[in-house]
Amino acid sequence: MHEATTTPSAAGLSLETGPRPGAVVQTDGTTFTLWAPAAERVELALIGDDGSQRNLDLAHTGEFWTGFVPGIGAGQRYGYRVHGPFDPSHGLRFDPSKLVLDPYARAIDGELDFGSPLIYDSSDGDSAGHVPVGVVVADSEPPPPISKPVHWGETVIYELHTKGFTKLHPDVPEQQRGTYAGLAHPSVIKYLTDLGVTSVELLPIHHFLTEPSIAARGLPNYWGYNTLGFFAPHAPYSSSGSRGEQVTEFKAMVAAFHAAGIEVILDVVYNHTAEGGFDGPTLSFRGIDNRAYYRLSHGAAMYDVTGTGNSVDTSHPQVRRLVMDSLRYWVEEMGVDGFRFDLAVTLVRNERHEVDIPDHPFLAEVAADPVLGRVKLIAEPWDVGPFGYQVGNFGTPWSEWNGKFRDSVRDVWRNTSDGVKDLAYRLSGSSDLYGDDGRYPYASINFVTAHDGFTLRDLVSYDHKHNEANHEDNRDGTDDNRSWNCGVEGETDDPGVITLRKRQMANLMSTLILSTGVPMITAGDECGRTQDGNNNAYCQDDEISWFDWSLPAAWSDQLDLTKKLIALRAAHPALRQWHYFSGQPDVPGGRKDLSWIAPQGGEMTDADWFDGNLRTIGMFLRGDALRATDAEGNALTDSSFLLALNATPEIRNVVVPDASWAPAYEVVLDTSKSMVTEVEAGATVPLAPRCLVLLRAL
Repeated sequence: MHEATTTPSAAGLSLETGPRPGAVVQTDGTTFTLWAPAAERVELALIGDDGSQRNLDLAHTGEFWTGFVPGIGAGQRYGYRVHGPFDPSHGLRFDPSKLVLDPYARAIDGELDFGSPLIYDSSDGDSAGHVPVGVVVADSEPPPPISKPVHWGETVIYELHTKGFTKLHPDVPEQQRGTYAGLAHPSVIKYLTDLGVTSVELLPIHHFLTEPSIAARGLPNYWGYNTLGFFAPHAPYSSSGSRGEQVTEFKAMVAAFHAAGIEVILDVVYNHTAEGGFDGPTLSFRGIDNRAYYRLSHGAAMYDVTGTGNSVDTSHPQVRRLVMDSLRYWVEEMGVDGFRFDLAVTLVRNERHEVDIPDHPFLAEVAADPVLGRVKLIAEPWDVGPFGYQVGNFGTPWSEWNGKFRDSVRDVWRNTSDGVKDLAYRLSGSSDLYGDDGRYPYASINFVTAHDGFTLRDLVSYDHKHNEANHEDNRDGTDDNRSWNCGVEGETDDPGVITLRKRQMANLMSTLILSTGVPMITAGDECGRTQDGNNNAYCQDDEISWFDWSLPAAWSDQLDLTKKLIALRAAHPALRQWHYFSGQPDVPGGRKDLSWIAPQGGEMTDADWFDGNLRTIGMFLRGDALRATDAEGNALTDSSFLLALNATPEIRNVVVPDASWAPAYEVVLDTSKSMVTEVEAGATVPLAPRCLVLLRAL
């Protein structure tokens, strides 16, 4: 441990007015500002390359502590020592022996020493040298914006992990694999543009830490849902350094994606921090103002609705300011195009910890913010607290992860659904969830898989989770997988089972991309990525989680299908509706914009809808009844389409609508590869077991 030289006066400092939190580089020095309203004294610790410290007192003005240090510029490492009462039984956790991180630090350097007792405030020792610290970063130009913004109605999201996607990529230089520079490599971007996705959604890249309990098992936090710094790009994803270079490299990555016409969406974790529960390490927020930053119950105990030990308290105005400042920073300075909010319900709980939709001030501030008004906002509409499941309730301008879509589609294709009533809502944009509050179908982020759970290949290969590699005796991860192994658990050489699994994967992918709403594809699902049955690979920074770049060639049929589906969606407005269907004809006696076709021909009856055994249905989309316009304001028209699916294990003879709908159809897609190329109106055709067919009206 290095001894700190403390300067008890404000020598070398000058008070700034109108403080901006964080470290602000100026021409002849840097201004440091920390919000710590309950502190009695705040020291700025300037940390040398050799670990030595120069400690300077900040001046107190209102709720802020601030000062200017001449001669200090970009690359300087720093932290704070915050003095005040230490009374954990009343939620007060001030301890100047703990070097704490600036919540507004734009870059973070150093690692957490998991084995040191000095990181906990129960220890009397100095934590310097055992905790990450902030790095001063000068303002710089943001990346160029994307040349053509992607409308929600045209969006196809691809969820990927920054490290795992390129760690094994043969074309990426070895030193860049698993980094922001690796993602920006031309081969990687070409793969994404060839696939046809419009937006990448990056698992958390805010600087994060591994929880001590996970480190004790010899494992890392791989996914990144354990944020330490809300302004800092995760330093280990930088190939160029951690003294501010991570900021430059991240911006270059965004610029490369934008040049290719691809949006960058961040998965952000504002609901909790890396400081864990009551007995967790003191790293930043806890040592600055524990009672403001965290939800507490009975004065001291952490009120946890995230399952991580703590929950950030956005009912406090200054905590909301931190979140809002962070969001604006990532848009204005770092160039990102949207956010997916992990456990978003935690952010809309009030001071009594109650879900406060739609009246929470966080929702009002987001809706009124001109910067956030131009980017995509996606809520994961649940947390683990009381009344935490809020799918469909966030309102404008939010889109939401639609967990009901995932569950319904899985149940239908594993042949366990209660008829097709719920599936029809999911295929047509989930108007039951989003159609009553002024939102559009793209409020529904449709997904069948995500980072959390089985991959698509594992979904059709395993009935049960196999998480032994996590060293938790297979207790972790959900047991509600709604999966079907097609008769054999795990990998098999049986050609019949393999064929069935590939068809089921094709059915699930086709349903996802052809449904109304915004499809989200999990990286690797387009080419058979497997996690060997692990449905909770949050701590697997290895081949279990990394993208295997030998798969695109080995699974070219699945990859080609995904490309074809995305291209069909892009080419045909009828397959990506921007408005909800009216279910009514536009002229007396005409056809509806959406009609549901029964297996026996004609429209579905009440008896059909309430038939719990029915798992065969047709969906007729009128292409000349679109309520959408192009960029020039011209009305869009398209071909009409008939989507038919048979989720049963038997052949189902279905009757194609008569000539008043369309004279004939061409087969555009058939997951069974058994249909003829054209079908006459009124014909009876056999739908193969477990297949999906898309017909275009001629």
